[in-house]
Amino acid sequence: MTLSNIRTLPATLALIVASLGGAASARADDAVPANDFRLGSYSVFYHASADDLSGPYVPAGLNFHTDNVETLYVGYVRRLSTHFSAELALGYPPLTKTYGVGPATVGSQPYSGQEISTARWLAPTAFVEYNFFAEDAVLRPFIGVGVNYTNFYDRRSTAAGDEASGGPTKIELPPSFGPAATVGLAYRLAEHWHAYASYSASKVNTRLTLITAGVDRTSHVEFNPQALVVSIGYAF
Repeated sequence: MTLSNIRTLPATLALIVASLGGAASARADDAVPANDFRLGSYSVFYHASADDLSGPYVPAGLNFHTDNVETLYVGYVRRLSTHFSAELALGYPPLTKTYGVGPATVGSQPYSGQEISTARWLAPTAFVEYNFFAEDAVLRPFIGVGVNYTNFYDRRSTAAGDEASGGPTKIELPPSFGPAATVGLAYRLAEHWHAYASYSASKVNTRLTLITAGVDRTSHVEFNPQALVVSIGYAF
């Protein structure tokens, strides 16, 4: 071994150690599951508000309210780093019922309290989340922000809704994009299994149009749902 080689040996060893350390770190990081599939219950609470329905032949003060719903939650979470992850949250499209509020009558019955329409919605929500504490912690709180897309479909006016509108009525509800936020807690059950609970809020705005025999009645609607999710997740 030459003097030149001896002089460069410490630097070479340092490089080898650093490389081995980096490889070991990468292997340790790779050992952490990168994917998490979750299944659970999705309780949706509407904090809806709407302008009074406006248009021809509409009595003053005509409005509506929407029932809360429960449905199936499905989530996919991708680990981005030690503390960051991305979640795609979905719910099985629930049937949402709307009830009339206001002074009108349907036949001999009051308009208020009658089921006037139904609709289903598909509302995928994407979050980027920050997870507190170490990845092997028993409890890990998390917070996240994201965006919600809500698409309304299978929109139907009931017999009471048609009667109140003066005939068969078509319902239009354009899709909505809006911000969303979530806060939650993960509980480690086993090596690959976790229990999760989270509460999220989304901003969902749309314009309701009721079309009866060519006559349009409209209202600006803010559903602004909040959701409680309780789920079990498998990481792989």
